[in-house]
Amino acid sequence: MSAPPNTDHHNTPLPQGWSEHRGPTGQPYYFNYLSRASTYIRPTASMSSQPTKKKEKPLFKTPIPGTDWLRVMTTEGNVFYSHKFRKESVWVIPEEVNTALEANQERQHEEHLGLDPPIVKSPQLGKRKTTDAQPFEGVVLSKKARVGEESSEEEEEEEEEEEEWQREAIKQLAVEAEEDRIRTLEREKEAEMEAQQIPEQAISQKMDLSIEEGKALFKTMLREKDINPLHPWDTLLPKFISDPRYILLPSVTTRREAFDEYCKERAREMRRSTVKKEKEASCPGEQYDRLLKEEIKSTRTSWLDFRRAWKKDRRFYGWGRDDKEREKRFRGFLKELGEQKRAAAQKAESDFFAMLRENENLSQVQGLSWKEAKKHLSKDPRYEAVGSSSFREELFATFVKGNTPQVVIADSFASTGSRTTAHPRDPKDEPTSRQERRERAIQDREERITVERRRLDANIERSKQGIDKEEGERTFMTLLTDAVRDANTNWEKALPQLKTDPRFNKSPLPLNQRVHLFHAHISRLPHAPSLATVFDSLPLDTILSSAPVTKLGYDVELLEQQFNKWQRERTAAARISFDEMMSENSFVEFWGRLGKVGGESVNSGLQLDGEDIGEGGDGDEKVDMKALARTVDIKEMEKVLKNDKRFIMFDHVPEQRERWLRDHLSNLAAPKLSVHIN
Repeated sequence: MSAPPNTDHHNTPLPQGWSEHRGPTGQPYYFNYLSRASTYIRPTASMSSQPTKKKEKPLFKTPIPGTDWLRVMTTEGNVFYSHKFRKESVWVIPEEVNTALEANQERQHEEHLGLDPPIVKSPQLGKRKTTDAQPFEGVVLSKKARVGEESSEEEEEEEEEEEEWQREAIKQLAVEAEEDRIRTLEREKEAEMEAQQIPEQAISQKMDLSIEEGKALFKTMLREKDINPLHPWDTLLPKFISDPRYILLPSVTTRREAFDEYCKERAREMRRSTVKKEKEASCPGEQYDRLLKEEIKSTRTSWLDFRRAWKKDRRFYGWGRDDKEREKRFRGFLKELGEQKRAAAQKAESDFFAMLRENENLSQVQGLSWKEAKKHLSKDPRYEAVGSSSFREELFATFVKGNTPQVVIADSFASTGSRTTAHPRDPKDEPTSRQERRERAIQDREERITVERRRLDANIERSKQGIDKEEGERTFMTLLTDAVRDANTNWEKALPQLKTDPRFNKSPLPLNQRVHLFHAHISRLPHAPSLATVFDSLPLDTILSSAPVTKLGYDVELLEQQFNKWQRERTAAARISFDEMMSENSFVEFWGRLGKVGGESVNSGLQLDGEDIGEGGDGDEKVDMKALARTVDIKEMEKVLKNDKRFIMFDHVPEQRERWLRDHLSNLAAPKLSVHIN
């Protein structure tokens, strides 16, 4: 490398394949990962847009006089020697060719002393004149003297041969010049590498690190840069060569050793991580517990919502025989979460009281208000631990009144270790030595902690009972929602169906509370207004404030129009159902049609024996069916239809319903008589 020149192209982007790095001294250099070359000169687009080189091929073949060897020059300017019969090629001059070459060189040198060099019109030769002339293996080129006595054919052959030799010599000189330039660049590069190694060694000696310490720092650097342990050294070197920790190791060999050790360690870590993930995937119970911890943040989360959101997740359906087992674990987690939140709230409350006692500004000022006091407390993390601002004010008021809970006193006493007990003692009972005072303090603290622990256990037990009761109510209401949907049912009718569900049998609620919840559920079921309901009798305030009406923007007039339209549609549908009911009822059809039979000729055919109609008495007694049909009036038919819902819908208009029934009977035709009736 040569020293970096001053350039104004630092803001231009680097060509493809080049990357910028900085050496230990801060000097920027550029690296090409395709050619594996580095330079201080900032590459430009022209450096990367060079055309691809063609395949190297032989260009000139010159026979060496007196031997079977050929001197071959390639298209790249390289020279080698080839034997015509043995098919052998070598880059160095063969020994058997040395004598012939030396004789030829001496002869050409003698000719060159007596003649001027020829003027060659080759463009390559013209370019070569601008460079320094260098000898080619001791051979000085000259043009042979022409002999006037020779024939014109021999002169032409000599000229062609001379021009060919000149072209070969020029190419060989160019190759040698390129080789010299490459050797010069290599020497400069070696010198620069040596110059870089000197400060590296100086830095490592200055830090006075051992090999193990340097390797540890080198591995830390590789880990921070997330070097892939499966990639080779040469590919990853540009990623960390500019890091100052790269030169902490004195040699490239040591760095390669540290790199190999890092690759082995990192590969083992990745393998262990993969095995751990596979084990986690093979343990569905842990996956389900992790899902609960990650997604459930509130104890008010319901099982139905949780199941609806995660039922397609593998962590959800991968564990448990059925939803009942998953729900049981879900309920248990809710209890644990509630206990954790209560414990955190109690701790935050205790820390808040401790913060109030530790603040000297509050004890020095009498009658300090909460608005002024919180200015001194807002920066303390224990202040923010109590989430509610109103609850903070309530705790402050309790502290001012002197009603600090006992647990806070115990905690503060444990933190200081030197305060006196809450109960006054007789001065005669005060211990004298330091050891006695310490023992007395420990004993008092243990007593207070025991009392407070009992109180906390009792609170936790009551909280558990409250949670069980709340959970039982939620489960029973879910059961009612699933099983009871008819607003006209009652407890006695619904009880057999409810007993078939295990949620009813396992409910911790007493029977009277379950009955109360049942009636509350029935009262919340929607009751559709009957056909007799008028718009003015509706609870307009409730309807107008409901979400659908608010969203549609209906006022009273529009709401009344929609209600009347809805009632008309319901009435028309109920009227059609009423006609279908009368057509389906065989009692109405039979006696209605029988009442239409007339004429004396059929009277004898409509008389049946008493045995045929189930009447008691003599079997010879005849019953007149026509006379019997006259006794079946509208009231008898209404008694048969009164339990049908389609009949009940018109209870508010009995006269109109009776008129519809009479119209239906009047439209019935008389039954067709048998052909045997004469």
